[in-house]
Amino acid sequence: MKRNTYLVLLPPDEARARWFEALAAEAFTLGEERVPLTQALRRVLSRPVAALRSSPAFHGAAMDGIAVNAEDTFAASARNPLRLRIGQNAHWINTGRPLPKGCNAVIMMENINVEHKREAQEEIEWAVVEKAAFPWQHVRKMGEDMVATEIILPPGTCIGPYDLGALAAGGVLEVPAFRKPRVSIIPSGSEIVPLAEAREEDLHAGRVLPEFNSLIFSAMIAEAGGEAQTLPVVPDDPEAIAAAVSAALETADMVILNAGSSAGSHDFTAHVLESLGTVVTHGISVMPGKPTVLACVGGKPVIGVPGYPVSAGISMEEFVLPLLALWQKRFVEERQKITAVPCNPLPSRPGMEERLRVKLGCVDDTVVAVPLPRGAGTITSLSRADGIIRIPRDSEGCNAGEPATVELLRPQTALAGALLAIGSHDNTLDLLDSLLRKAHPKFRLTSAHVGSLGGLMALKRGQCHLAGCHLLDAASGVYNRKAIEDNLDSPTVLLRLVDREQGIITAPGNPLGIKGIEDLARREVRFINRQRGSGTRVLLDYRLGCLGIAPTGITGYRDEEYTHMNVAAAVLSGRADAGLAVRAAANALGLPFVPVGVEEYDLVIPQRFFVTDAVQALLDVIRGATFRETVEAMGGYGTEKTGKVIWEYAGK
Repeated sequence: MKRNTYLVLLPPDEARARWFEALAAEAFTLGEERVPLTQALRRVLSRPVAALRSSPAFHGAAMDGIAVNAEDTFAASARNPLRLRIGQNAHWINTGRPLPKGCNAVIMMENINVEHKREAQEEIEWAVVEKAAFPWQHVRKMGEDMVATEIILPPGTCIGPYDLGALAAGGVLEVPAFRKPRVSIIPSGSEIVPLAEAREEDLHAGRVLPEFNSLIFSAMIAEAGGEAQTLPVVPDDPEAIAAAVSAALETADMVILNAGSSAGSHDFTAHVLESLGTVVTHGISVMPGKPTVLACVGGKPVIGVPGYPVSAGISMEEFVLPLLALWQKRFVEERQKITAVPCNPLPSRPGMEERLRVKLGCVDDTVVAVPLPRGAGTITSLSRADGIIRIPRDSEGCNAGEPATVELLRPQTALAGALLAIGSHDNTLDLLDSLLRKAHPKFRLTSAHVGSLGGLMALKRGQCHLAGCHLLDAASGVYNRKAIEDNLDSPTVLLRLVDREQGIITAPGNPLGIKGIEDLARREVRFINRQRGSGTRVLLDYRLGCLGIAPTGITGYRDEEYTHMNVAAAVLSGRADAGLAVRAAANALGLPFVPVGVEEYDLVIPQRFFVTDAVQALLDVIRGATFRETVEAMGGYGTEKTGKVIWEYAGK
């Protein structure tokens, strides 16, 4: 089969409009069903719902006290207290109870004095009031909330908890709701297996890939009011794919065909859908998400979404969710938007709209955006993201410090308690975030990994609250102090987080017999390096200089990763034979480790942030026994000085 080509890349809005027009989506009717109120949460009303009874259905007391006829109390005053006989012209009443006949007001218990007198062998109870009541005082009048036949909720309402209460108050025990849209999901690909059937040995050997996109799609569809069904995995075979789509369309309102929408020799989605119906467009001008296929088969929508989860998620948001909302006559709420300042440049390719995932932190009065990995396959860039920056098609990106609009994925209130750490990576930072959220739920630690020097630059620009740093001064052999003096101007605290063991991670069994830094210069050794500005790279360069080895003599010196765990993964996968990282990363993936030395990993914290509640909460966690014990169990860490202020820099 020939390879696909993207002849025209339509902007998402135009592609969506053309698809909806081809489907006659505006005219499509789901039909409705009667749903018991107890099962109506998140269902969407197909027609307006009117009250079957008034609420309240009677005049009722809004306070505990006595029910009276207000006119009977007009003469009451502090100088001329009025006595009302209980059971005759005053009646005890509790909140919510109907007013006795002839009463139109309630006097609160607090405004009543009670007297008891015995007359003619009868105990008489009197209520003494010193202030006149006015008609309908402290009374919930009949129909005050709603009147019978009055519309409670309009069509298109997605029923929430309070809506359930309003319907119940109006006597409505079942509602007319749109039938849930039925969406069939067809995973395709000869290399994928259902998530429950994926065996660990096959995953590690690269023989199969676990299929989890359908799990994401099903959740998104359920949130949008639909009903998802995941069908069996279909191999990369055009006839099998066509048969699966045709069978699914017999019962489904929409079909999602996952993977195979790109331009590879085994990507059959576009050709199959062309043979079955009409392809409205193949390719949209947005990244990730470019290979999306929008088709109409037998008058029903079929969408081919890319296999990479981030691309697939964007296709779902742009096309599937709006169509489900249109069918249910629902309004799709836009995400809240704020302005943020990127901490470094965000270059982008003109001609394609880009959706860039970012972490956010509020530093002083500025919201700072830290970009996450852009790969279409990095699902964690969505699970960890606080927001999305849309870079327009006609733009080459955003400059560092240039305000950008961010669509929030989390409530804005969550940003207030976020401590933003930019700098060197260490596995203990994720641990700190978990423990901080548990001990102090209003705070969290958001970290971004740009290297030790990048963290100091972010501190200097006022773009973060703290930075992880382990920069060795070759002249003095002291960590971090010289770098702080050279790059920062304001008073700063240097806090020890951990001492950690750095070394060479090798392939399982260390087949090349690597024993030290000098072995990295051997021609057959493929090395994976850390990025420029990272403390690990500074340490490597220092050790190479001591041995008289030029960086150009290291195969792979220019191949970079941004975290210790990514270095370990590169070695485990066979992409490299060795990499410099901390022992904890080697332990996590079960790889051999050749020690090189112990270094000091510190947190650099401006004095003005050090005294804040958020940082003090973080210190409480760092100095706690749980953090120390967990870190020590990870291996390769020393905690003797953990939580101690190592040095205070007075600034310039």
